Amino acid sequence: MSNSTTPFGLRPVRYYNGAPWNGATQRMYIHALYDTALYVGDPVKQQEELDEKDTSAHYQSIEKAAITTSGAVLGVIVGFEPRPADLTVTYMPALTEGWAFVCTDPQVVYQIRDDGGGTPSKVYPGQNAALVDAGGSTVTGLSGFSMETTTPATTVTYPLHILQMANIVGNELDDYAIWEVMLNTPWLTAGKILGVTAA
Repeated sequence: MSNSTTPFGLRPVRYYNGAPWNGATQRMYIHALYDTALYVGDPVKQQEELDEKDTSAHYQSIEKAAITTSGAVLGVIVGFEPRPADLTVTYMPALTEGWAFVCTDPQVVYQIRDDGGGTPSKVYPGQNAALVDAGGSTVTGLSGFSMETTTPATTVTYPLHILQMANIVGNELDDYAIWEVMLNTPWLTAGKILGVTAA
């Protein structure tokens, strides 16, 4: 039985020390001027446009971390605050003000499906990988990010570090397998924080 081909972005499952993920997130702001739709499972970064920052400065403002082979990731969207204007929408449409719940702990392990672009093998665990973004689903609300399988290597700038294939029933070592990864380029790391100035 072959693996499903449907991507779902990054899905937090546990901490690197083996403890289950406790669901902790931070509430972050999405400005009405931001012109890109966001989905559950999308990696995000600090908003870099001054006009799209939270005017109260009480919350971090975010945008999609549209990275492939390099770039820092602040965290991953795990949900959105319901919008009374339309409770049926499970993603955040472009040009819509709203709030996202973001997992920011750099010790969290995520599951992600590979893109089927190369034949996975036992050499993947321990390597780093790039990301591929195919957009998201307006039906399920899930991200279209997947792990690129043509480039796993030791390249330090790649945003994902591959731990292992997810131990899930039916998950085969073949195209579109689900892998457990960590953010290899987290924004918040012990001893250093990458600063950004919005312009």
